[in-house]
Amino acid sequence: MKFTAQQIATVVQGRLEGNPDQSVWSMAKIEEAKEGDLCFLANAKYEDYLYSTNASIVLVNETLELKKEVSCTLVRVKDAYAAFALLLQTYQDITGSKPKEIIEQPSFIASTAKIGNGVYIGAFSYIGDHAVIEDGVQIFPGTYIGDKVHIGTKSILNAGVKVYHECVIGERVIIHSGTVIGSDGFGFALENGSFKKIPQIGNVMIENDVEIGANSTIDRATMGSTVIKKGAKLDNLIQIAHNVEIGENTVVAAQAGISGSSKVGKYCMVGGQAGIVGHIKIADFTKINAQSGVAKEIVKTHTSLTGSPAYDYKSTLKSQVIFRNLPDLQKRVNELEQKLETLLNKQLS
Repeated sequence: MKFTAQQIATVVQGRLEGNPDQSVWSMAKIEEAKEGDLCFLANAKYEDYLYSTNASIVLVNETLELKKEVSCTLVRVKDAYAAFALLLQTYQDITGSKPKEIIEQPSFIASTAKIGNGVYIGAFSYIGDHAVIEDGVQIFPGTYIGDKVHIGTKSILNAGVKVYHECVIGERVIIHSGTVIGSDGFGFALENGSFKKIPQIGNVMIENDVEIGANSTIDRATMGSTVIKKGAKLDNLIQIAHNVEIGENTVVAAQAGISGSSKVGKYCMVGGQAGIVGHIKIADFTKINAQSGVAKEIVKTHTSLTGSPAYDYKSTLKSQVIFRNLPDLQKRVNELEQKLETLLNKQLS
């Protein structure tokens, strides 16, 4: 399917520079693009490719100042990455396959479960007693839905997802393969020399428009709910412990772990392999660098952290510069001590 530069500019509300009739029929990375490809430039590290690319159309930020002439047609937008994402979504809506509306066999659906209209339930799935599956939900093969689970309209549970009893999933939620929602929190009490299990009687509540990557785990609350608020995006291989709260539109990268009862604010960014201890609050708009370990409460909004234990990002960078220069500083100190000793000896003599 072909699209012209003018059509693309209309969809993304961009400003054209070049041939409005230039057409594309595929998408590619700017460093690999060929004639007929559409690509985008959002990262300044890749700007040199703009002057050598064979792409026919390139989305660029409206603030980009060209260093030389380009052969491709440009579409200038406020945010090239966001505009490209919009085009991908539009393309998928036009060309993608329609959602399935069938209950495949073999599968088990409890007689007390309520199934909405336009639902897909893949083969070898299990739907428990009093579960509610709302309209347009897509449940792919091998998925387990426990008793009294509620899944909101147009949510997608990919193959092999497990949702334990009484958990609540909002509308338009996407959960990728292998993820477990509502497994027991890590609760044990030392009694008479051994650890006794503390019953985990709460649940997990996932609000609307959340996406959760593959092979992640979100533990049910000891009491009350573990909560993932609307618009949050979780990567693959993430551990969310019992009674944690993830704020609106917060993003968490792969292999991060958040310990029990911690509250992460809205619009936070948590890097890969970062760890957050239990029972603390993370202020809104906090940025936590990859592999950081956050061990105390973050009160101030818009804080950036790095390191383990995590400290202010800018202060840590300054400390790292000093650390790299320590051998030279030690050498200078030794030389100064020798000169001082020589001067003192001369004065004493």
